[in-house]
Amino acid sequence: MTTAARVESRIYSVEGFNVVIRGDDGHDIKGNRQGFPQFDYKRAAKDDMTVEAWKSGRFRTKYPGFHVDVLNAANQAVPGNTKLGTIRQTYRT
Repeated sequence: MTTAARVESRIYSVEGFNVVIRGDDGHDIKGNRQGFPQFDYKRAAKDDMTVEAWKSGRFRTKYPGFHVDVLNAANQAVPGNTKLGTIRQTYRT
């Protein structure tokens, strides 16, 4: 088990975008909160996957009871219909 901050960092290193993990009430989880399983994916999801598909397929299955915001390079949460490739491109410019 690890902290929320380590999970967020690992997601960035694998997926190429930042996230913020939130509780059921919508508040940002403190980074030092313990008890999270590792984000154990080794390869990024495909660029044509949507944010909502990523959340339901990779995040919610691993971290039930938590929500996540996927952020662009300007630290703005992006809508669920946004393609992951579009978000990753904001980090490259």
